[in-house]
Order: sequence, then structure tokens, then C-alpha cells
Amino acid sequence: MPALAFTEMPLVSPVTGQTLAYDTLHSLAAPGERWPVVDGIPYLRVDSEGLAAVALDHLDAGCPDDALIALLTDQDAWWTGPATNLTELTRLVRERETLSLREAMALLRLGPVADYFAYRWSDPTYLAGLALLEMQATPTGVAFELACGIGHYLRELTRRGIECLGADVVFAKCWLAKNWVAPGAHYVVFDAAAQWPVVHTRFGLVMCHDAFYFLPDQTEVAARLRNALTEGGTLAISHLHNSEHAGGAMGPALSASGWAALFPDAQVYDERALLVALLGGTVAAPSGWTPEPSVEAWSLVEGAGPPRPIARGLAMPPDGAVLRRNPLLGDDGSVRWPSKRYQDEYAAGCFWADPAGASPFNADDVRLRRLVDLPERW
Repeated sequence: MPALAFTEMPLVSPVTGQTLAYDTLHSLAAPGERWPVVDGIPYLRVDSEGLAAVALDHLDAGCPDDALIALLTDQDAWWTGPATNLTELTRLVRERETLSLREAMALLRLGPVADYFAYRWSDPTYLAGLALLEMQATPTGVAFELACGIGHYLRELTRRGIECLGADVVFAKCWLAKNWVAPGAHYVVFDAAAQWPVVHTRFGLVMCHDAFYFLPDQTEVAARLRNALTEGGTLAISHLHNSEHAGGAMGPALSASGWAALFPDAQVYDERALLVALLGGTVAAPSGWTPEPSVEAWSLVEGAGPPRPIARGLAMPPDGAVLRRNPLLGDDGSVRWPSKRYQDEYAAGCFWADPAGASPFNADDVRLRRLVDLPERW
């Protein structure tokens, strides 16, 4: 199966499996069905045909902004935050060229999720994922990320010339990614539990970061991720919670044996070892699926070659990046956590938050993330 050519990206219906083709510039169709494409993002969510029909009506009437507002109201099935406000969404769409990422997320009423996205550039979960990719992945062809969020990893890959496709179940997240974080990537919205619209495409790197534990039918999703790989490709999955962690799991979790049943042949790392390797510019030793209460989360790869030291590749800002002081650090070096919830989940792994944090690793402010590489309109 050839690698992806985005001008000819083959998509199929998540309901019928029929091949979809553009019948207009703003819609994909097959006999008996049509799906909207808003801001260049195909919307292929099952059980959301009513919302898709509303968006199509607006698009067919020549009102793309109204279609965009309609899709920005959508959320995932486990969302417990406030509903969006049409007045705020109208402002977001009208002022999208000038608003910051944080302002956009506030208008979308993302709440704690906005904190997670806004400050992810220095959280230990994200950094461990970058370390995993630099150490074990050699992207060839096209990269695909399931549950891509607002495109943090896609930003790093596309800035290094790697063609990427991001997928998420929430249209607003892909839209934020395209307009604020990773405009060089391509996006598609679909449900991981339904038929995947990208079944006819193969990727050199397939990823799912800090999200796999949320997904339904994980055995099937794991198989689909593997099936999406080209021959010799790499699967990378980060942040699988340990249900036996001494401090308690910070989300849906399995034991070591539970994850081993899903990924028996993976190269497995304790996430904290990946962080230490990033700070030291070294190679993390694999941990395997060893039951260990001190492990908060594991990360894994399948199909990867020998690990490489984490030098100045994907886990570090590219040449020419404009670095800024970590926005969670005050002028006096004190930490200003965005919430108690954020602090409880991430503080233990934020070595940059410790004034003496550099000393055990001999790491500079960039490796520690006291200086960070934020999007231009952060």
C-alpha cells in the first residue's frame, strides 16, 4: 500500500465503508450519503449525522462560518464541562485571525482541558512522549496521530519536514491545531470505535499520545493502529497509566499484565526514565511490563530499531526557534500552577519547577523547559 498523498487521500465512509469523493469543494459523498468538509477538515463522526446535516445545509447555502460554528459546538462523549455559547463562538470565528490560542480555548469553554493544552509544552507527559519519538522513531513517509488533540506532536514533526495527518473525535481540537499550533498538518475528524476512514492508507509512523487509555475497545484499536503501518514502520504509544501505582492512577488504567496482553511484543519504558534520558541527553533503559508501584505510566514502541541518545532532535526546539520564559514561572522563579488539579497531576515530574532541578542532570534551561518554544499566537 503506497504512502499517503494528501491530494489523493482515499477516505471511506465510517458508516458504510463506501469510498468517498468530493462532490463539491466543501463535501465528500458516496451513494446515499454526504459529509461536510469545514476549513479543509472532513467531519466523519458517526452518530452525529444530524450535526453533519446542519453543517452541510450552511455550506450549501454559502455560509461556511455558520457551518464552522455548528461543528465547534461538538464534544466527545465523556465531556462533563460547560456547553459552548453561540455568541462566544461567533466572536471566535469572526476574530480567529487575531485571537491567541488561550483566548480561542476560553471562547470554546474548554476549562481544565485548556490548561492541559496551553501548558503542555513543559509537562512531563508531553516531554516523555517527545523523548520516546526521538529515541526510537525514525519517521519515514507520512506520520499519523490518533487522538491528536490540538497538534502538539504534529507541530514538531511538520516543522521538521515530515508530512502528517492528525485525527481526533472533536472537531474543535483539530481546528485549533490547524489554525494555531500545527498548520502544516492535515486533519480528519472520526470516532476511533467506528470504521476508520483512513483504512486504505499506510503510515511510516503511527502515534497515540496520552489518550489510548481513554479509548473504547482497546484491543481493536491497537490492531487498527498496527494495520495502519507501512512495512518497517513504527508504532509509538505514550502514557499508559499503571493501575497499581502507589499514588493512584490519574485516569483510566490497567496493570502491567493488562497492558502486556494488549502489547506483548512492545519495547516498554517507564515514563520517568524517558524524562531523565531527555534531561541527560542519554538513552533510557527499557523497563518491560514489570509490576512496579513506583511506575506512574509506561510508554512503548513496536517495530522500532535500536534506541538513540536524545541529543538535539525532536525533543528539543528546532534551529531558529524563538524561546520564551516558561509562562508558569514567575520572575522570581516561583511556580504559578494554573490549577490545583494541574499541580497534582504534573508537578512531581516538572524538573524545571525545582530551582535545583538542573543539578542532577547537568541540563540547561532549554532541556529543563525553563525556556520553552511556544506557538507564535500562544
